[in-house]
Amino acid sequence: MSIRIDSDVIESIQLSMGAVKHSKTHTEREAYRYMENAKGLLRAAAIEDNIYLDKKPVREAFGTAYLAILEAINEVLIKKGLTVKELPKSVDGYRAALQKYVSVNNGKLLREFENLYETLHIGGYYRGLFRGVPLVKDAMKAADAFIKKILP
Repeated sequence: MSIRIDSDVIESIQLSMGAVKHSKTHTEREAYRYMENAKGLLRAAAIEDNIYLDKKPVREAFGTAYLAILEAINEVLIKKGLTVKELPKSVDGYRAALQKYVSVNNGKLLREFENLYETLHIGGYYRGLFRGVPLVKDAMKAADAFIKKILP
């Protein structure tokens, strides 16, 4: 007996587990656009005593900055010859792709990605742990620096 699962159901499950859905086309410099959106979310957020009053825009900014990093990696992978269909669909896929195509002799880049994944995606977006302005700004600077490092 075999069970057939609709591809839409599989995609829905993958997205709920943190997989990334790619568009049919990939736009260059998309990572920079995402980072600008993340910074815009923070500029619009109210601050009092060096703390963001509402954590919702902060979480959204962290999520958008993390997506900016994934978009930067996607762009690098496409320039290395991968097709949009071959792009990673999970954080484990991004780790493997970074190791194989981008940071072959540079373990530091992979450690930076791990740190940004834990800070932006897990701590900032998923758990909403950060609201201190200096901490948030440092995380955004680190995301920006990572993107500038891998994209010319």
